Amino acid sequence: MLPSWLVIGGVTFLIALGSSFLRPKDVKWFNRLQRPRWLTFEKAIPLIWTIVFICGAWSAYIVWEMTQSWQTMALYILVEAVIVAYSPVLLWTRSLRNGTIIGGLGFLLGLLLAVLVFPVSTTAGLLLLPYLIWSPIGTYTTWEMGKLNPESF
Repeated sequence: MLPSWLVIGGVTFLIALGSSFLRPKDVKWFNRLQRPRWLTFEKAIPLIWTIVFICGAWSAYIVWEMTQSWQTMALYILVEAVIVAYSPVLLWTRSLRNGTIIGGLGFLLGLLLAVLVFPVSTTAGLLLLPYLIWSPIGTYTTWEMGKLNPESF
């Protein structure tokens, strides 16, 4: 039988691959959009998401080892699926509004997950903080871009 950390890491990786189904023409559209002047950290976003996914998988591993709860694992998967849906939804619909909605939904689901996880393990809950900090920043950035690009909101 495979160790749980390997299964959780593998599932996390496979779901994260879902965000790679992007069409070049959609990426070009996104790259042409105006950005807020304060958006100076755009090159760090892939690293930020890597940290978020690693921390989320580590959190899930801790919770699984303590609870063996399939319902909680399903919520982890749902949160990651919503996170990963952001780019395809935003790019395929060419709608910053849709990206803002997906970002907000992901934050709310992540907050619910954290509320459920903290009583089980403080460490697992703390590992969700990178997402809970980053998600509103990314969502707010998308919303601000919508104001700069009203035709795409």
